[in-house]
Amino acid sequence: MLKVSGQYVSPVEIEIALQSHEAVLAAAVVGCLDDHGLVKIFAFVMLRAGHVGDDGLASTLQTFVKARLAPHKYPREVVFMDELPKTATGKLQRFKLR
Repeated sequence: MLKVSGQYVSPVEIEIALQSHEAVLAAAVVGCLDDHGLVKIFAFVMLRAGHVGDDGLASTLQTFVKARLAPHKYPREVVFMDELPKTATGKLQRFKLR
């Protein structure tokens, strides 16, 4: 659980919202501290074939999540990756993304 804006947020909830977008194959969400010591939500996204990760798509994904979840739950940063780090059993290794 992440504490964002004084409220607890489940990374899995945000990952599910991101994965419901047509361009997203997989997503991992982590909390990172900013310069002021506040937790900001970062999303690491793998795209489906035929989609290009750019600033426009990042903005679209942020708006997509805002429309489905509370406004404080949207990812402040979207990073596009070719592959997400996973264990041999297929679990996400979020600690490698922080």
